Amino acid sequence: MKDHDGGDAAPLPLVPIRSAEGAWLEDFEGRRYLDAVGSWWTNIFGHRHPYIVEQLKQQLDTLDHVMLAGFTHAPVVELSERLVKLAPPGLSRCTYADNGSSAVEVALKMSFHYWRNTGKPGKTRFIALENGYHGETLGALAVGGPSMYRDTYAPLLLSPIHVPSPDCYERGPGESWEDYTRRQFQHMELALERHAHEVCAVIVEPLVQCAGGMRMYHPIYLSLLREACDRHGVHLIADEIAVGFGRTGTMFACELAPPLQYGTGAKRGITPDFLCLSKGLTAGTLPLAVTLTRETIFEAFYDDYAAGKAFLHSHSYTGNPIGCRAALATLDLFEREQPLASNRLLSNLMWTQTAELRAHPHVAEVRQQGMILAIELAKNVHRKTPYPAAERRGLRAYRHALGATKDRGVLLRPLGNVLYFMPPYVIAPREIEWLAQVTLEAVRAATAD
Repeated sequence: MKDHDGGDAAPLPLVPIRSAEGAWLEDFEGRRYLDAVGSWWTNIFGHRHPYIVEQLKQQLDTLDHVMLAGFTHAPVVELSERLVKLAPPGLSRCTYADNGSSAVEVALKMSFHYWRNTGKPGKTRFIALENGYHGETLGALAVGGPSMYRDTYAPLLLSPIHVPSPDCYERGPGESWEDYTRRQFQHMELALERHAHEVCAVIVEPLVQCAGGMRMYHPIYLSLLREACDRHGVHLIADEIAVGFGRTGTMFACELAPPLQYGTGAKRGITPDFLCLSKGLTAGTLPLAVTLTRETIFEAFYDDYAAGKAFLHSHSYTGNPIGCRAALATLDLFEREQPLASNRLLSNLMWTQTAELRAHPHVAEVRQQGMILAIELAKNVHRKTPYPAAERRGLRAYRHALGATKDRGVLLRPLGNVLYFMPPYVIAPREIEWLAQVTLEAVRAATAD
């Protein structure tokens, strides 16, 4: 059995967790663990946030579930209206699912089906970035990049067009993030020039390729990509499952795309044709996902039954009222607690507290985008020579951090040789300081020989 760090489950015993509160998990012996990775990037307001818990209790008193086919309910209507107001302008329709992979499947299928419904059945392929990750159902897996996830299932998968990533870890000495990102965009431009006639959509993780090692790129890529997709008649799918809801510094990462032409009235941000959301949508309490799209795409499916244009995609728990209530409570907390402002202080503290790590002889890079900070270990930092995967350096750091002190540890979840922080937004400054100190000690332990 394999997971996001590419390791097997056998060498380490499972850690049985009894309870959780705020940024902390607690096992059955009373030992506490700082959840530095937000329980796989889902938990943004801390475990068992009292407001979310109370809202869930109230929802259970009225409605647990009803199918979202021929029926509807108040939580899903309200959630849809609020998401449309929050999302980049122009996204007016919501399709619900119950996990991130399914949200991506909705986008892929709907894009393909749109072109079929509008008289362009030859558009059947997708363009994706190398090293991208979009989930593990078959469609989502196909447009992913890392071979460790997809190679076993290759005979079952679509054949997308993969282009080199704008990942700025690979930039040359003295080259800026923006210059390198612009240079890497040439690969995407060439792919669109050659294949737009057969391509439904381009899919990307805006700004951070999370499961691919928290690799990051400059937001100019999103601006260039939006313009190119428009010019070539191709949809743009933004997979913000991991980076949405404040992780990158704004509510959605797409908001950070700079204008291509600066001047009077120039605005930041781009609107994708499909926006895939999950994880932080319910603050890590319940599984829920949504794919937002444009009115013009919705209209391509809106016809008489006999026309055969309907989008037939559903899940038993689509738009579950309890999940929707958790999402509504999450949006309430964004309004009440204004975490985007406080996160700027926390992200600055994460950066300053990792200064000593940036000087470590086996840390090739410390990079950050908002509330995501990654530490890349390397055998030779000048050449960026990675440690061999078999040496499991990240796993050594993970073990050390779990046992940091007698009564408490830190949950780091390495991605190969990359350690990263994606903590809940309720993490306290003193907890960030302790997290950075434990991580420094873990890096020293992992690179000692």
